[in-house]
Amino acid sequence: MGKPTGFLEFTRQLPVEKDSLERVKHWNEFHGHLSDEDLRQQGARCMDCGVPFCHTGKLINNMASGCPINNLIPEWNDLVYRGQWKEALLRLQKTNNFPEFTGRVCPAPCEGSCVLGINQPPVTIKEIEVTIVDKAFDEGWIVAEPPAKRTGKKVAVIGSGPAGLACAAQLNKAGHLVTVFERADRIGGLLMYGIPNMKLDKNVVQRRIDLMAAEGVTFKAGVNVGKDFPASDLLKDFDAIVLSGGATAARDLPIEGRNLKGIHLAMEFLHANTKSLLDSQHEDGKYISAQGKDVIVIGGGDTGTDCVGTSLRHGCKTLTQFEIMDRPPHERAADNPWPQWPKVYKLDYGQEEAKARFGEDPRTYAILTQKFVSDEDGNLKELHTVNIKWGKDEQGRFGPQPVPGTEKVWPAQLVLLAMGFLGPEKGGMLEQLGVTLNERGNVAIDDNRMTNVPGVFAAGDMSRGQSLVVWAIRDGRDTARCVDLHLMGETNLP
Repeated sequence: MGKPTGFLEFTRQLPVEKDSLERVKHWNEFHGHLSDEDLRQQGARCMDCGVPFCHTGKLINNMASGCPINNLIPEWNDLVYRGQWKEALLRLQKTNNFPEFTGRVCPAPCEGSCVLGINQPPVTIKEIEVTIVDKAFDEGWIVAEPPAKRTGKKVAVIGSGPAGLACAAQLNKAGHLVTVFERADRIGGLLMYGIPNMKLDKNVVQRRIDLMAAEGVTFKAGVNVGKDFPASDLLKDFDAIVLSGGATAARDLPIEGRNLKGIHLAMEFLHANTKSLLDSQHEDGKYISAQGKDVIVIGGGDTGTDCVGTSLRHGCKTLTQFEIMDRPPHERAADNPWPQWPKVYKLDYGQEEAKARFGEDPRTYAILTQKFVSDEDGNLKELHTVNIKWGKDEQGRFGPQPVPGTEKVWPAQLVLLAMGFLGPEKGGMLEQLGVTLNERGNVAIDDNRMTNVPGVFAAGDMSRGQSLVVWAIRDGRDTARCVDLHLMGETNLP
């Protein structure tokens, strides 16, 4: 704790982001950085409290409290305050393979459980994290470090999202020969195609992939295991397999009119947009355009926000976002105490941009979509909704109850379904390997992260269910340790 009175002297400060109306004109990242001196002051706000909940990484009421990968936050906050950036990088790398990703896209549960945040704005942990790693890349401190020797053991990692990449990076450090299979045409999974470029620049993703390749990881894109060739063949060619394909089975909305033209799953919309952007700067037209349309995004969360931000950059006519839950309070409710994740009202980047463009927050709360209606050509024309209240029905079951007299018709030519995910895709690879699923429909694993099939492990959303990038990294690292122990009988991986 370099400055014991720092939290009394300095206020929370964030980088000044580009004007909302300006940044929707392009696909460049909207993140900025504070100056080194300002970051030193922000680091000085860390109190080095007796119990630093910021890095506990616990689940409380199914929400992350503290950093799931147990980042040594007080340590690198202090080192940044002292200007010891290289030492701060070493601390950061002890727990996090990809701070350039989490520092951009993580919702920062660490800040939600910061002790200072009990009665003051919390420490700007996320901003300090991403500045450390960006400075390290700029200064050339991060270079390829291939393992000194190889074990001769071969591991296949199926899926190149954050869990798969973290697992591959750790196993490669242990000296194993790692091959990562990805069914998309580019490596990166969710990081490449699930998160828009303005939130996570794809050059940042590719930089890390290139670094891992230079360290000896083999990447094979455009290979759909279970479709292009039998998944069971991998059991013959590799000593271990890690399933990290994510929870890609999206929750649908099976109501009247669902099959009309103009209704799409969120990931279908986001994936096509980023691919077209990377392939041709949208010149090929191979994406779902929101230009000039009345757009309705059904569902909140990060995916819904990304649909909002993407639609605005296309030039939509109007934009509305439906949330089935009630609007959260401005301050913590009595049943949502610190250090739980604060369930409070806030504007994320997409809603902030929509408010600047249209004059108000695009979200409508406690609303239920009842049906979609088409024009004479089978194209989506409008949707019908009703307001709801949460309570018990006549049978005593708790759920959303329609409020009579609140029915409404909304014009819409494009609807994006961003209501979350139900787990991994069934059949195909999972069926061919013969792995079992748990009661939630995710890949079942034991305490050593192994499935019912010997030598086959699972990591990330495929076994956890829909979650955060930072949980995926944690699972990837934990799985790598289990695989290394399985192959070698001992492990030095953290």
